[in-house]
Amino acid sequence: MLTNIRVVLVQTFHPGNIGSAARAMKTMGLSDLVLVSPKDFPHSEATRLAAGATDLLDNVRVVDTLEQAIQDCVRVVGASARLRSLPLPHYDEPDDMAADLVEDAQTDPVALVFGRERYGLTNEEIQCCSHQVSIPTNPDYGILNLAQAVQVLAYEVRRAWRRHPQGDARVPRPTDERMPSRAQMTHFHEHLSRAMHQSGFLTQPHARTEAHLQALFARAEPSRKELSLLRGLLASLETHLEDGRQG
Repeated sequence: MLTNIRVVLVQTFHPGNIGSAARAMKTMGLSDLVLVSPKDFPHSEATRLAAGATDLLDNVRVVDTLEQAIQDCVRVVGASARLRSLPLPHYDEPDDMAADLVEDAQTDPVALVFGRERYGLTNEEIQCCSHQVSIPTNPDYGILNLAQAVQVLAYEVRRAWRRHPQGDARVPRPTDERMPSRAQMTHFHEHLSRAMHQSGFLTQPHARTEAHLQALFARAEPSRKELSLLRGLLASLETHLEDGRQG
């Protein structure tokens, strides 16, 4: 289950923070680390601060975009200090987030996403996620460095994993009842956007409307079967609109 839980670091500036994050992960049993366009990696400082977790650095994957890092994940939680800056579902408590991640990780990859040291994730990057989470720190001094944030949320994940019933009696959910991957949700939202424009519901780019609809479906958490039904509905609507134009 823990092998399905991925940590994604976006454009990390200091290589030492990559090593420290790897060490924080390994202490909690996490091993899947993905870097999105790090400024300087590999680097001796990353290796030094990883201490006994250099095996994570040896197996790290480096990609160009956040979309590449999470496309196969069914739940992607962006760590952000900006509470509800976008209408995506927000976890008020990290332990609730961890419980959901662990549950989905039984069958599919999931991800925790951390942004840059200085200003975190951009709004566009948060929109790539399905959920947000914030660490409830001291409101008068809530500053955590990157490795500390990774350590706190990795601890919550391990705590949820230890409490999760993992006996053989648990039957995995059928494939069509599982959550869609982020790639599947992206294709759906692109399809929905096309249909809204073709139908005349949207006559010009309206990012706020589409962001609210993205948040609606994130809260609804449709299964793969339900998403397929929605895609079929949109395809039928498109065919009807095309037939109307030709007629």
